[in-house]
Amino acid sequence: MGIDLAKLGVRIWKVSELNEAVKNLLENSIGYIWVTGEISNWKVNTSGHAYFTLKDEDAEVSAVMFSGRLSTLKFRPENGMEVIVYGLITLYNKRGTYQIVAEDIEPRGMGALQIAYEQLKKKLAEEGLFDEAHKKPLPFLPRKIGIVTSPTGAAIRDILKVLSRRFANLHIILYPAKVQGDGAAKEIVAGIKFLDNYGVDVIIVGRGGGSLEDLWAFNEEIVVRAVYEANTPIISAVGHEIDYTLTDFAADVRAPTPSAAAEIVVREQRELLQTIDDLRKRLRQSIELKLTQYQHRLEVLKKHRGFDRLLQFINEKKQLTGELKDDLVRWWERKHDAYSKAINKALYSLHLFAPLNRVGTLKERLVSSQKQLMQSGNAFIKHKKLQFIPLINKLDTLSPLRVLGRGYSLVWLEPAHILVREASQLKLGDSLNIRFFKGEATATVNEVKKPENNQDTGGNEI
Repeated sequence: MGIDLAKLGVRIWKVSELNEAVKNLLENSIGYIWVTGEISNWKVNTSGHAYFTLKDEDAEVSAVMFSGRLSTLKFRPENGMEVIVYGLITLYNKRGTYQIVAEDIEPRGMGALQIAYEQLKKKLAEEGLFDEAHKKPLPFLPRKIGIVTSPTGAAIRDILKVLSRRFANLHIILYPAKVQGDGAAKEIVAGIKFLDNYGVDVIIVGRGGGSLEDLWAFNEEIVVRAVYEANTPIISAVGHEIDYTLTDFAADVRAPTPSAAAEIVVREQRELLQTIDDLRKRLRQSIELKLTQYQHRLEVLKKHRGFDRLLQFINEKKQLTGELKDDLVRWWERKHDAYSKAINKALYSLHLFAPLNRVGTLKERLVSSQKQLMQSGNAFIKHKKLQFIPLINKLDTLSPLRVLGRGYSLVWLEPAHILVREASQLKLGDSLNIRFFKGEATATVNEVKKPENNQDTGGNEI
């Protein structure tokens, strides 16, 4: 016979009651703590929650991190990573196992941002976002330069100062954007896409120096991908020379500072002018050297014994050579003047950077040409009309129809259709076709009268 524990005042626990009591004991006695260990069995399910084991050399404990907290981590936890976990010690009632509900995870040694940096760098490199083959060359002399940075920072002041010093009157378009803090990455991406669609020749993306946290917007994946996908060449100018962001690796050119980016994007005007002048001198020296070489060869050939008989011929040609040389020098001088004018005109156009002025001038010339063409056309038509009217009048005077209009008619012998000029062509019974000024008629010859002496044959009767 069994013992009635209830009568003895003994409490009989349900499993759920026991688990709930243990859960409360753990949460109230220990609560939130920091625990260090190695991650193993890391797994993220379809709902976005992460389940893993935290262990050391002698023991292990289960842990869970829900999706809301997991999304706030700067790095991606991996198996074998030494971490410090902050969370609540509790018990999972359904299975009766205790676990840590993690609120935060910090890597031991290397910081979370540095780990996130290295993880994303490896991922994007494997996708080919940093490949040299994808990088685009910078334009030789850009007409429109786009800049994505803070409108109040030191970076924009440095860039504008250098650009103004190296090549004044450039067309610069600034897209103002936050460069650190919440929302900075999205504003930088928006600026890159806007300038890429706007049609600038090159884009500078950057900011001044700062800590890893300050520069983090330029390590965001959306920014790196926007730089990679842009059709316009991009110069990354983030921080100081020792600062490297993921944007630097994806950009077509990396500048150590914003000032250096301005020096890279446009060559100094004085340097361009000096290059043009050097090329001009080299061209002239090359032509003069060739002329000297040819003259020397001619003198050598003239003194050679095998050409004694040609001395007179050479002397004749020598004069021609001198004339050709003078012509060549004059030709070069004309070309030199033309090239100088073209170069000066190009430099003037570079200073102006105002295509609308050119459009206005061409428009005025087009309107003037249209007026001249209309005037010339009208004058030509009027002149031809004056020539054409007398010809029409003369033709009308000579027209047979005009003669018929005065009462005359034309007679044809049918069926041969022979024009009858005198009565002797006819005989009795012939068929005739008579043409009047208006209309025609047919007739038959009943009588032929011969012309009398001294009578004009035009008076014959039918």
